[in-house]
Amino acid sequence: MTASTAARELLTGMTGREPEGIWSAPGRVNLIGEHTDYNEGFVLPFAIPHRTYAAVALRDDDRIRVASTFADEPVEVPLNELDELFPTAPDASPAVPEWSAYVLGIAWALRARQPDAPTPGVDIAIASDVPVGAGLSSSAAIEGAVASALNELWGLGLDPVALAQVGRRAENEAVGAPTGIMDQMASMLGRPDAATFLDCRTLETRSIPTGFTAAGLEVLVIDTQVSHAHSTGGYRERRESCERGAALLGIRSLRDASISDLPRAAEAMDEVTFRRVRHIVTENQRVLDTVAALTEQGPRAIGELLVASHASMRDDFEISAPELDVAVDTALAHGAIGARMTGGGFGGAAIALVAHDVVDRVTDAVTQAFADAGFTAPHIFAVSPSAGPHRDA
Repeated sequence: MTASTAARELLTGMTGREPEGIWSAPGRVNLIGEHTDYNEGFVLPFAIPHRTYAAVALRDDDRIRVASTFADEPVEVPLNELDELFPTAPDASPAVPEWSAYVLGIAWALRARQPDAPTPGVDIAIASDVPVGAGLSSSAAIEGAVASALNELWGLGLDPVALAQVGRRAENEAVGAPTGIMDQMASMLGRPDAATFLDCRTLETRSIPTGFTAAGLEVLVIDTQVSHAHSTGGYRERRESCERGAALLGIRSLRDASISDLPRAAEAMDEVTFRRVRHIVTENQRVLDTVAALTEQGPRAIGELLVASHASMRDDFEISAPELDVAVDTALAHGAIGARMTGGGFGGAAIALVAHDVVDRVTDAVTQAFADAGFTAPHIFAVSPSAGPHRDA
């Protein structure tokens, strides 16, 4: 059964009637630019074919009820009580199950953005084929699908960037995860065969053709099956280190630092803070260099940048994991052009850029390496840059 069908059947089972429509939004892979988004820097993600679906039916009252194929019971609250649930204080758990906070948080953030708009009650059923906990932004896919649905059904008229901002607010304040806006923008602005170059300070974007298909390349996702969660402490600690580093340099954010500032940074801060800063500053430059390489030389020229990004995340930002390192090292040893962990870290997935004719070799080698190390078998699959949200039915 497809995720779209599962969402429809869950809704009809809950309400006894057909949905007004089914909307979907994609997960994303970040090609390069990790943890730079909340530092107002640069990122280069692309939307993937895996999507989350929201089947939605209007109600004749002012309540919102949400159900998911991942949860046993639906969650229902009056829309006018969402203000009492959110925002969630930093490090606090939402007052509702976390999966439902993503959905309810979108409704809350939309109502807060346009408080005078009529917002009738809704029933929402969620199903997804985006792997959860793999660093592929299953959360932004939920947010994008629900925001697209409510934007249409409530007649709000918001554009994709505004909906991405709504998604970030929901994730930051309703769920309590201190993420930047990269995931939501990547999902909302996805295009086939292109990555989205995003300036996280100005929210200016540029579509960058990847050229993967023409060059005979695949992006393999190696899901380590080690789950992570953005709302846990490691992510927040890295963000606080970046803010501390910017303050010690006397700048608004690390976006305003360049590689030439690193010697001064090394003298101004402790070693751990410096290494966190060095990752962000060099990663921003790697994003710019990757955009230039794709534009001027083609995708085979970005391999060393991907490898350098992983080393920086492993050594300076310390967000890798043994499974991610084995995935990257093994992929490179068996013919990958480049490889790196992707997503927030502490688990999740790695990506490897490989030629069509070595996909099976890399897949088999990584699978064997995981078995030899006693790790859970990875889930390995190819992705390609894909379209953003749309109405499916």
